[in-house]
Amino acid sequence: MGKDNEIEEGSSAGDGRSSISGGETRWVDGGEVGSESPERPFFGQDELRGEHKSMRRRLVKKARRVDSFDVEAMEIAGAGAHHHSKDVSIMVTLGLAFQTLGVVYGDLGTSPLYVFADVFSKVTITSEVDVLGALSLVLYTIALIPLAKYVFVVLNANDNGEGGSFALYSLICRYANVNMLPNRQPADERISSFRLQLPTPELKRALNIKEALESRTSLKTVLLLLVLVGTSMVIGDGILTPCISVMSAVSGLQGKIEGFGTGALVVLSIAILLMLFGIQKFGTGKVAFMFAPILAVWFFSLGAIGLYNLLQHDISVLRAVNPAYIYYFFRKNSKNAWSALGGCVLCITGAEAMFADLGHFSVQSIQIAFTCVVFPCLLLAYTGQAAYLMKNPGSARNIFYDSVPGSLFWPVFVVATLAATIASQAMISATFSCVKQAMALGCFPRLKIVHTSKKQMGQIYIPVINYFLMTMCIIVVSIFQSTTDIANAYGIAEVGVMMVSTILVTLVMLLIWQTNIFLALCFPLVFGSIEFTYLCSVLSKLMEGGWLPLAFACCFLTIMYIWNYGSVLKYRSEVREKISMDFMLELGSTLGTVRVPGIGLLYNELVQGIPSVFGQFLLTLPAIHSTVVFVCIKYVPVPIVPQDERFLFRRICPKDYHMFRCVARYGYKDVRKEDHHAFEQLLAKSLEKFLRREAEDIAFETVQLEAELDDISTRPCDLGIDELRVPLIQGPTMEDSKASASEEGQTTMKSICAAQEIDPGLEYELSALREATESGFTYLLSHAQVRARKESFFVKKLVINYFYAFLQRNCRAGAGILRMPHMNIIEVAMTHMV
Repeated sequence: MGKDNEIEEGSSAGDGRSSISGGETRWVDGGEVGSESPERPFFGQDELRGEHKSMRRRLVKKARRVDSFDVEAMEIAGAGAHHHSKDVSIMVTLGLAFQTLGVVYGDLGTSPLYVFADVFSKVTITSEVDVLGALSLVLYTIALIPLAKYVFVVLNANDNGEGGSFALYSLICRYANVNMLPNRQPADERISSFRLQLPTPELKRALNIKEALESRTSLKTVLLLLVLVGTSMVIGDGILTPCISVMSAVSGLQGKIEGFGTGALVVLSIAILLMLFGIQKFGTGKVAFMFAPILAVWFFSLGAIGLYNLLQHDISVLRAVNPAYIYYFFRKNSKNAWSALGGCVLCITGAEAMFADLGHFSVQSIQIAFTCVVFPCLLLAYTGQAAYLMKNPGSARNIFYDSVPGSLFWPVFVVATLAATIASQAMISATFSCVKQAMALGCFPRLKIVHTSKKQMGQIYIPVINYFLMTMCIIVVSIFQSTTDIANAYGIAEVGVMMVSTILVTLVMLLIWQTNIFLALCFPLVFGSIEFTYLCSVLSKLMEGGWLPLAFACCFLTIMYIWNYGSVLKYRSEVREKISMDFMLELGSTLGTVRVPGIGLLYNELVQGIPSVFGQFLLTLPAIHSTVVFVCIKYVPVPIVPQDERFLFRRICPKDYHMFRCVARYGYKDVRKEDHHAFEQLLAKSLEKFLRREAEDIAFETVQLEAELDDISTRPCDLGIDELRVPLIQGPTMEDSKASASEEGQTTMKSICAAQEIDPGLEYELSALREATESGFTYLLSHAQVRARKESFFVKKLVINYFYAFLQRNCRAGAGILRMPHMNIIEVAMTHMV
């Protein structure tokens, strides 16, 4: 990609500052580097003569050279910090812990339905070593992965309370500028949820890692691909979880109802799946209050049945706490034991949900629920099944329902079916959330998102994804017709997600936490080796169904990477084609056309500079609006942006142009609930506040400058070069401190008085803004297409001209995403050559 990858946003070349004078082009901060507006000479500089010119240059350099977006962000930073606070009272934490049973642990809790059935489909039980070895494997897998890894380590690597692969990626993007889209601004770091709390002082190792990530495009690409692979695996889980959970729950009828064979199992499973996906459009909010009680009953049933079997059949299976039985198990069964690992890994399916669903709860609630309820109940369940197998080795195929006392079969069957459905619901919702996060970070085509709850913004419904998952689930159940073959596929997706989280958390340890190098390397060494062992085992069953999640992952990975690649090329093309400030100044305040009352909102993706599409509007339209606002909807790598930190404004060109830039910032968990009327009102009010703040800042700096000029006039004029290096304000002595404080107070009072006597230009501009608001808003959109250059490689032409173009044509249009009234839209076509 060459130099194209190195393009960064900056001001247009030649902004024509020397050609404009007067006070009409003042910025809110008094000037900036690379601004989009000419610089205004300071008040009173014409009175300085002779030796005072050098002093004047010092005053000009002393003026704040900060981006106006940053100044505005400073004033609102921290205002929304309270939005992220969580109630940490004991009762609230316990209440959240109870709710996690229904949302987080459904998949993990239903694993006893099929784990031993799959393990002993590969290994025939001929001695107690087989049972004890399999039980020891399950016990230590649960203790090491969900408990040690996720509960004690991974949950702490959250992004302001949000979890998942994209949350880890956004956390890394905030600390190191590794985002492929070059639209990061210093003002973003002023968001209250953006700042990082580092537990240790800055270390040279962390800085070296940061520099390596930021300077090498290949590392940025690898990191992005890693996150996309993890997300693709999660979507694969969203397909396989409903299949294996529902089929495992329904399979209990095969031994109880005569004639209930494979065909009936498939038909009933498909009927339940159709009902499950059919109710998605109503949202989970209406039935969420039922989830936790049902799963609580389910976990209680698992623990009670397991304890009963343990006491009733063979309590000696507790010997499995000795890890030596794992060695005996592999020594006895060798190749078959290696294949059985694929079934053993199913005992931790859903462990990733502990981290992915963190945003709805808190770290403490998830930790309490797992350690106090889920972990002991699962241990009892597996131990009880092993005790039953010690006496009844022939029941391995249907171990769960065979180990249930006969009088409790139907109640347990009903609860198991409901629990399996709930587990599927949780994974489907997690898939929706992952797709939404990918869309927000520019890694997935725009799709229609329906928010099913006014209170819980995480409860969303994506029709296209829902119907895709439903179709794939029906196909999988119809083809495989067995939980054993589906389990072979399921393990690959689960272990793949876990390995991605291990790599990303290790990077967080080294880069952000700055953990001791030995401890940081122990994490991937211990947990990564376990997960890699499981991955090798499940990959050995590639031809027995393991290809399925890899096919799903490759499909979604291709879609997400092509969309991100095309979007980045499109953005860089827009940066290169920006309209120069010289051209705008030559047009004059009329922009070479007629200005009519109204506000034109030109939507674009640039955070700085004038987009080339604006030139197309000037050439196409006979008139342009009296006020033009370039609106950039920008998603920043934080979960939520508080409402009072949403908008940042900047003036473009001199005042008489009435042109502004507005950056509307959203987090990847934010919901755009406002309609176009609310958005227009909020934008107009924010713009009015910006104009008043701009005028107050000018008045404040003018008073400060007058005070400094008065101070200069009392000093000797024969200042040499060496004296210019001395600060204007020397370090105050004890006697001068009170006088300095008094002078500062007088200066502040003068600035306040001056701000109250704002120049008439502000009132004129405010009245013009109100008139334009009353005349209405018009949305100026660009229908942009991206085409590869003729000299590009064949692969690039294929990806951009066909694949990316196909995704663009079939994704949701910008007008639908932004909820704009179609009667107020003007759209022009643009083609970007990349």
